[in-house]
Amino acid sequence: MPATAPIRVLVVDDSASVRQTLCQILATAPDIAVLGTAADPFVAARRIQEEVPDVIILDLEMPRMDGLTFLRKIMAQRPIPVIICSTLTETGSRTLFDVLEAGAVDVLPKPRIDTRQFLVESSVRVCDAVRAAARSRLRPRQAVRRTVEAKLSADAVLPPPVPTRRVTGTEPIVCIGASTGGTEALRDVLELLPADSPGIVVVQHMPEHFTAAFARRLDSLCAITVKEAENGDAVLPGRALIAPGGRHLLVQRTGGTYTVAVKDGPLVSRHRPSVDVMFRSAAQGAGANALGILMTGMGDDGANGLLEMRRAGALTIAQDEESCVVFGMPKEAIERGAAAKVVPLDRIHQEILRFAAAPPLGRTA
Repeated sequence: MPATAPIRVLVVDDSASVRQTLCQILATAPDIAVLGTAADPFVAARRIQEEVPDVIILDLEMPRMDGLTFLRKIMAQRPIPVIICSTLTETGSRTLFDVLEAGAVDVLPKPRIDTRQFLVESSVRVCDAVRAAARSRLRPRQAVRRTVEAKLSADAVLPPPVPTRRVTGTEPIVCIGASTGGTEALRDVLELLPADSPGIVVVQHMPEHFTAAFARRLDSLCAITVKEAENGDAVLPGRALIAPGGRHLLVQRTGGTYTVAVKDGPLVSRHRPSVDVMFRSAAQGAGANALGILMTGMGDDGANGLLEMRRAGALTIAQDEESCVVFGMPKEAIERGAAAKVVPLDRIHQEILRFAAAPPLGRTA
């Protein structure tokens, strides 16, 4: 497909109002075109036979066939990047993981139109999810050219770091950022960590309400404790805190311990929570006592923050291209000199344990 061709999207939802809203959102993006809509999977299947879309946006609750069954049929017969857009994934951790394990590239809530701000942010999230899905390794294709929209940096939430500031030794802390493809990648990493692993803070780009279900599911699978972060939570060995969707997560140091602050604020690097915000706070509060890991995802959120962590003395790692669903965020970090190491997904847990075992002066690369 030519690089200038728009991303063709098929919207599958039994609600006419949702189909209309999604079509209006997608119409605002010059690099995206709505190929068509369908009220149920049977109509969608006929449309796919006529013309194969680049991306499908799929509801779960529909007549004649549910979305999960249709997703599994797509992945078994003709893999196409699929984004699930449903209220079910907001409330049920089992449903959330079922669709991800079945091959969905991303999950989204139904777009909110009650206020202009929520509609604007829903538009950003939906269009970015479509772009990421179109670039995913599920169905390799040339990157799509698009107009670069203005975006805020971490300065909007946290002042830039002071280069001369030193951070004295304390417990090691691990900071992980991920986006598209990150839900399954995070599970692969966290499942392999022992119960005495260092404290971990995570920013995974997910909408509001989704992260609580995501954390509960990970907690049921991992030896470490996993929970959605709450303001003031301590970062403790054997515990991972997941940034809540729709809010920024900051690492704060008090004496020799760390806590997290959960804050409202604007979209940073087009996201809230933002990896850049979390990484910057770790650079300021933890310095060389931190390990920063940037994993699969589209865009550049986290690349500048990882560079700030490295300049503060932290060890920094980027996931390699071969194991990424979307090699966007790690690629940007590597190109900016932010990553001291580039490693495959199946070695990231080893790097975490090696970092935790090293003496404080030996943690930097």
